Amino acid sequence: MPELAILYEHPLWFEPLFAALDRAGVDYVKLPVGDHAFDPEGSPPPAKVIFNRVAMSSFLREPEHPLYYTMALLDHWRRQGATVLNGPEVMAIDSNKARQLSLLSGLGLAVPRTRVVHRAADLVKVAAEIGYPLLVKANVGGSGAGIMRFDSEAEVAAVVGAGDAPSSVDRVLLVQEAVPARGGVIWRLETLDRRFLYAIAVDGAGQFDLCPADACDDDRGTPIAMRVFDPPAEIVAAVERVAEAMDMDVGGVEVMVDDRDGTPKFYDINALSNFVAKPVEVLGWDPHDRLVTWLKDRIAGVRT
Repeated sequence: MPELAILYEHPLWFEPLFAALDRAGVDYVKLPVGDHAFDPEGSPPPAKVIFNRVAMSSFLREPEHPLYYTMALLDHWRRQGATVLNGPEVMAIDSNKARQLSLLSGLGLAVPRTRVVHRAADLVKVAAEIGYPLLVKANVGGSGAGIMRFDSEAEVAAVVGAGDAPSSVDRVLLVQEAVPARGGVIWRLETLDRRFLYAIAVDGAGQFDLCPADACDDDRGTPIAMRVFDPPAEIVAAVERVAEAMDMDVGGVEVMVDDRDGTPKFYDINALSNFVAKPVEVLGWDPHDRLVTWLKDRIAGVRT
């Protein structure tokens, strides 16, 4: 049996991770989730340690997405004794923005004013409680999918009436104030083993296709500008508290500074981090190497 299995959906995102594992001589297996099936009375774990890398945005690439399937699969393997990293409980929060905001608020962190509904017909009513401008968000997101901005009640009513409101795969929607981010910048803080790893500042707050982990550096044209930076100590401490509370092995937290009063607003948790594009160029080092070192430590811990 291999020592490590990487469960993933996107065919290209994890090539840097695979390359780092190869360099380190780790005994691992690549396990694409696309055509996977399991037997609840069997299907033993494929490895002693399983690293979940299934992205929330998978529903954008495949209507028959694997999100809820993956949670059941990871739970099944863990019940049979496997060590599962970023397991089903982590994924359950990663795939639920409402739960993310509740967790953040419960830790005493400021979040954008939000209302959560499960019927599009209720959007106009709760939007009046938030005020304009505002965003309507799908509860299950990915790369900014399922977000619309509205500047008036008439706009919301027209979209709802036409049946064109955002939809979420779980039928839950969020109505959220449009926070004016200071300098148009968001912060993305990455964590590994519940501790701060690095942070990037990303230009373009308000762009709904924003994906800071890799800056959407694909076929979209000019990449989004980003830079490494040292976040305030209190923000680092807060993000580590989030990772601890969520039991998140690897992942990022996004923050913006409200330009109206300077309050940091925590608004998103992403347990799928394929790290920043061109890491050596941006950071001066490759976080995949530290990730692989940590994975080797986890494997060694299972051996003992």
